[in-house]
Amino acid sequence: MLVAFSVAPSGTGREDGSVTEAVAAAVKVVRESGLPNRTDAMFTTIEGDWDACFDVVKRATEAVAPFGSRVSLVLKADIRPGHTGQLTAKVERVERALEG
Repeated sequence: MLVAFSVAPSGTGREDGSVTEAVAAAVKVVRESGLPNRTDAMFTTIEGDWDACFDVVKRATEAVAPFGSRVSLVLKADIRPGHTGQLTAKVERVERALEG
C-alpha cells in the first residue's frame, strides 16, 4: 500500500504563515519509521501495510499538533495487495513510457 499524506497546523499565530518546523517534525517521524518514503513539496508518501502506514500517519499528525490550534490532514492511498516496491516502480514505469 502507498499512502500519500500532507499534514499541517493552522492557528499557528505566525505572521509569515510558515509551517516548516511542523512539517519537519512530521517528516522526522516518517523517516524514523523505517518505511520506504519520499517527501516532495506537497506530500510525503510512505509504503507498507495498513497498520504500519496508519500508525506513521497518526504519529506524524500528533507531532504537528503542538504547532497550532488545529491540524489539517489530507490523505490518499493506493491499495494493491501483493505488490511491493511501488514507491519507485510506479515512477520508473512512467519514465520508461516517456522514453518510448
